[in-house]
Amino acid sequence: MAERFVSAKHISLALAQSMLDAAVNKATSIGARVNIAIVDGTAQLKAFYRMDGAPLLSIGIAQRKAYSAAAFGMETGKWYDMIKNNPRLLHGLPHTPDLTIFGGGFPIVVEGDIIGAIGVSGGTEEEDEAIARAALDRVERFA
Repeated sequence: MAERFVSAKHISLALAQSMLDAAVNKATSIGARVNIAIVDGTAQLKAFYRMDGAPLLSIGIAQRKAYSAAAFGMETGKWYDMIKNNPRLLHGLPHTPDLTIFGGGFPIVVEGDIIGAIGVSGGTEEEDEAIARAALDRVERFA
C-alpha cells in the first residue's frame, strides 16, 4: 500500500538566526555589506537580514540564490560550468524565473536532507560565497 504522505525536515528559526549571525560576522570582518536570505526546504523565505549599506538590488538576488539552491539542491556557483558548453542551456536556462547561476547560494543539508538554503548577495561572488560558507559552518555546530 502506498504511503499517503511524506514528512519533511525544515530549518528551524533558531538555526536560521545562528546562521544569520555568523554571516553578518563574516561580512563585517571582510568589509562587505550584504543581504542574506535563508529559505526552508520548500524554498520559502524563513529569515532575512539586510546589512546597513547593502545594495537594494541584491535583496532580490539573495532571495533568488537561496531559492535556486533549495529548489535544485546544489550550489548556485556550479551552474555555469555545467551549462557553458551547451548553447541551448546557456542561453535558455538563465531566463528561468528566479533561477540564479552565479555563486552565493548553497543548500543546507543535514543527514542527507535539504532542510533549507542560504543566499548571500551584495559583495563580490567570492565574498558572497565566503560569507555563506561561514554561515553553513554553524549547521555542523548547532545543537
